Amino acid sequence: MAQINITINNQNYSLACRDGEEERLTTLAEYVSGKVDQLVGSLGQVGDTRLFLMAALLVADEIHEMKDGGGNPSSGADEMRQKAAGVLDEASKAIESIAETLETH
Repeated sequence: MAQINITINNQNYSLACRDGEEERLTTLAEYVSGKVDQLVGSLGQVGDTRLFLMAALLVADEIHEMKDGGGNPSSGADEMRQKAAGVLDEASKAIESIAETLETH
């Protein structure tokens, strides 16, 4: 079993993968890191958990768009940005609600 080290949002992570999959996992981690960096640029440091959730939602939205439209993720970029902003807004509200609930208990 192989192991790689990645950095996302200035945090180091050690990940295990099958031998020979190191390059693919590194590429995927770099893509996710880019999404997190974009979010940090627009939202600031709002915590790793929130940033990772938002990045996951952005990636999921890209996959969903590709499956629905059969196109590439850069087509309809403005529409995708609007959808992603809506998803992020809803996710942010849900996370804040959960955080408030946890703080009061």
